[in-house]
Amino acid sequence: MRSIGRTAALAAGVALLAAGCNGGSGGGGGKISDGKIEIAVLNDQSGVYADLSGKASVEAVKMAIADFTAKYGGKAVAGKIEVTTADHQNKPEVANSKAQELYDRQRADLILDVPTSSAALAVAGVAKAKKKIFMDISAGTTALEGAQCNRYTFHYGFDTYMLAHGTGDTITKDGSKNWYIIYPDYAFGQDMTKSFSASIKGAGGTIVKNDPTPFPNDNFSTFLLKAPGLNPRPQVLGAMQAGGDLVNLVKQYNEYGLKKKGIGLAVGLMFLTDIHSLGPDALAGTRFSDAWYWNASPDNRAWADRFQARTGKRPTFAHAANYSAALEYLEAVQRAGTDRSDAVVEQLEGYRFGDVFAKNAQIRAQDHLLLHDAYLAQVKPASEVKEPWDYEKILKTVPAAEAFPQPDAACRL
Repeated sequence: MRSIGRTAALAAGVALLAAGCNGGSGGGGGKISDGKIEIAVLNDQSGVYADLSGKASVEAVKMAIADFTAKYGGKAVAGKIEVTTADHQNKPEVANSKAQELYDRQRADLILDVPTSSAALAVAGVAKAKKKIFMDISAGTTALEGAQCNRYTFHYGFDTYMLAHGTGDTITKDGSKNWYIIYPDYAFGQDMTKSFSASIKGAGGTIVKNDPTPFPNDNFSTFLLKAPGLNPRPQVLGAMQAGGDLVNLVKQYNEYGLKKKGIGLAVGLMFLTDIHSLGPDALAGTRFSDAWYWNASPDNRAWADRFQARTGKRPTFAHAANYSAALEYLEAVQRAGTDRSDAVVEQLEGYRFGDVFAKNAQIRAQDHLLLHDAYLAQVKPASEVKEPWDYEKILKTVPAAEAFPQPDAACRL
């Protein structure tokens, strides 16, 4: 019995030593740490951004894992891949603590999604400290590829430059020169205002006024009632809100009849779920920049059919981008032959690819920004909607080389 006890103790010691060697993701260790890959989806699952991404993005990630497993089978470097998830409530302090818990206690190799720019910046800081990979999907701030970039963070999906370059520039050049911008008072809204202002002025327009609004917010009456009395009167109300906030704003914009008073609506960031919630006629004719649309091609539609079978709804670009990011991460692990963060980062940097979300895509090595084709879209009136969820008309494709900003000198990976 004593001999058996010593043997068991020795085996346990070896196992603990192996776990210690494999646990660090920055270097050392075996092919796959902990014997599995753990992907974490950290996002808003109960608030204003829950519908546009939320729990449905977890299903999109599961689809990516299934497709990866079907492709490689027994040849996959990672034989076991799991998904965990957490709600950050759109609060940076919650996002910070959740990220630490996911990396440390849940042993997550990758964190995905993280809407709300202030929350995303908090998670990027944790990723840098822990030397673990973070691929942000749903936050727009250019700081992620700018002054607050880091080796382990990738900005994957969209940024405020992409949104402003398509929408602000086009609408201003079409003759709507005077803008009144209202924006949510946190990192995303501040960055949106900066990007849109630069685009509008560059196209010959003027910012009559810009005002911060509380976040989250369900009453925009103070700002909407102010608009007709500004001098000069704005031709465009630039709404930089998103998700539930945007839905509330558009309802009140229509209630106060601002369109009839000659003040058009431009939306900085709009998701398919926003149009579905309001109904297409509430936004008919509104132009906006989109990163992806489910019915833009046969491939997109086929993937959207699979997604709808799992979730009961059509996907937003955030859902498709979470799928893409999870899949491209797993492909990078496969190429690296390990899930060690530094090895995977090397496989992602500069990588060119195309998948159901990202067309003509490249992960730029200088700042880890995903470059891909973007789109200028317009909301259809209900009379042109031929089937549920088909609310968008793609007006033009913005090539990847034009859609995103040049590298920011402030980024030091």
